[in-house]
Amino acid sequence: MNITINDELRAFVDPLTDIEHAALERSLLAEGCRDALVLWRDTLIDGHNRYAICQKHGIPFRTVHNNNFASIEDVMLWMIDNHLARRSVSDFQRGLLALKKKEIVTARMAEQLASEPPKPEADDLDARPPPPWNTREDVAKAARVSANTISQIERIQKAATPQLREAVRSGTISINAAANVAQLPESEQIAAVAGGRKELQQAARQVREQKMATRPKKETASGDPAEDLAAARAEIASLKDRVATLLTENEVLKQRLVHAGAA
Repeated sequence: MNITINDELRAFVDPLTDIEHAALERSLLAEGCRDALVLWRDTLIDGHNRYAICQKHGIPFRTVHNNNFASIEDVMLWMIDNHLARRSVSDFQRGLLALKKKEIVTARMAEQLASEPPKPEADDLDARPPPPWNTREDVAKAARVSANTISQIERIQKAATPQLREAVRSGTISINAAANVAQLPESEQIAAVAGGRKELQQAARQVREQKMATRPKKETASGDPAEDLAAARAEIASLKDRVATLLTENEVLKQRLVHAGAA
């Protein structure tokens, strides 16, 4: 049987820890592979860890096919939803999966809107209902984390070195601390990871202290720190939502220009 491993799909599966891998290996050796591997055409979409262990030890396994997907993006969404529903998936991985789903959904909607003929009311962008998965709150809800955590994961995605991302994935450093360390130059990130947990925590603390020292003091304040913090967070959330909406609208307009040029 020819089974294909798609690296992009495989990346959706959080790697097992050494302890988890050893436990799964013992179970497969003792009881065999009881659950069937799921294939789309000849591509493996569920059971990557079991397949690798079965191949290593020559353990027989069964397969079932799910060929109801029209595209690789459909498969990705199915895999993402499967993993988001699992309690064993870390907050960091759930955040990454939810952000990937937002990327796929947004691109699909932009393509769909670009292919539709323009409507008279379409010029009034503010009058249209917002597209799904348009805000950090949508993503955060699916990932079962806060919108602030999603913002931190986005920062890690964009600026963290592979070494720092692996440290977050393995639990060596928290998402919050890693988002701070990710603001350092790459060489300093790598050195902090090499120094271990304490070095990473110290680097994160230094970044936080530097930000606090350079942050301008507000001229007006309510006098209640809790109220000031809540007001600041509400303003930031509103601005982030507006930016997300503008990015989606920009993508739609770009797609329309592409289609207009091809017509």
